[in-house]
Amino acid sequence: MARVVVGLSGGVDSAVSAHLLQEEGHEVIGIFMRNWNDESVLISEECPWVEDSADALMVAEKLGIPYQVLDLSDPYKERIVDYMFREYEAGRTPNPDVLCNREIKFDLFLKAALKLGADYVATGHYCRKEEVDGPEGKTYRLLSGKDPNKDQSYFLCQLTQEQLKYALFPIGDLLKSEVREIAKEADLHNFDKKDSQGLCFIGKVKLPVFLQQQLKPRTGKVIDIAPDSPLFDERSKIIQIADGREEQLKAYSRKIPYQEASGVEIGKHEGAHFYTIGQRKGLNIGGRKEPLFVIHTDTRSNITYTGEGEDHPGLYRKGLYIGNPDIHWVRPDLEMDEGEERDYLVRIRYRQKTQKAKLYKEKNGLYIIFDDEQKSITPGQFAAWYADEELIGSGVIA
Repeated sequence: MARVVVGLSGGVDSAVSAHLLQEEGHEVIGIFMRNWNDESVLISEECPWVEDSADALMVAEKLGIPYQVLDLSDPYKERIVDYMFREYEAGRTPNPDVLCNREIKFDLFLKAALKLGADYVATGHYCRKEEVDGPEGKTYRLLSGKDPNKDQSYFLCQLTQEQLKYALFPIGDLLKSEVREIAKEADLHNFDKKDSQGLCFIGKVKLPVFLQQQLKPRTGKVIDIAPDSPLFDERSKIIQIADGREEQLKAYSRKIPYQEASGVEIGKHEGAHFYTIGQRKGLNIGGRKEPLFVIHTDTRSNITYTGEGEDHPGLYRKGLYIGNPDIHWVRPDLEMDEGEERDYLVRIRYRQKTQKAKLYKEKNGLYIIFDDEQKSITPGQFAAWYADEELIGSGVIA
């Protein structure tokens, strides 16, 4: 049997993970990661980490396992929160959950666990790991969780083979309902605790409110782009006349060069860096027949561009591009060579159903061209590609 350090979050998923490992006869140690301690940015009177830590302690006491709190707040601020601010300020939309797994849980937390003599670390993620023999030894496959509504493999899309080597996901083969039932039968007090939502490390605070602590409001224009704008005809023409493979790829993944003169001013906003592509709420502009969506943000000029209606052409693109420095292969043995093309299933956000696409590796990076146009392709988010259930690689959308 192995020594396993479990990241106890205070929630039911990690609690059941610890319970299942203990039932299998492993030596289990529970550690709660404290990732945030800047009370000046909490805003809310509620302090979630205190409640979560108390819940984690109660689980550890119930199971009779050692428990400690690991303060990772300084590196978390540096690696995750500061990065979030920089990305939003630059007009991109980062994914802190993906970064937290890569930089905190399976880096700093893993290293701390290994110092305790751990053979593995375990988390309450809904995903699976499979070990297979490869030409150069063991290869670790990252697979989707069995619960289609809770599959969290996307959040682990930046993990390496070395990180997966030490990872265990005890509830990956279970449905959420089964996890709660196991917790109830084991008399774990948090069997019906609600899942955490949003920015769990700072309390029940909306993202724009949090961002305003460092990114100051700047009044700017909201420019509405009509669905029949010549800009979209121009995009179609560029795709039609593109000559050669690389030119075609660039044309499909090309962003529309919106300009103030392209549309009509319909209101004001408090900072383009507070908005993200596809956002519907928060514009506070009424009097429209259909809902308004953000289709582009220009943080330099501080202009937010909108389009009316779910089917607005500004919301959709056929492809995206990932630069070489931002390409990551969970399976490095399957890395694509320059000039190669390959069919994969791709998702560009958590819980999105995987989409059929073809990946093209060029000298400057990777192009992903979808069978069907995709809504709200957002710079700064991660695109992850799968072969059936296995997550093969990922990258930051340019």
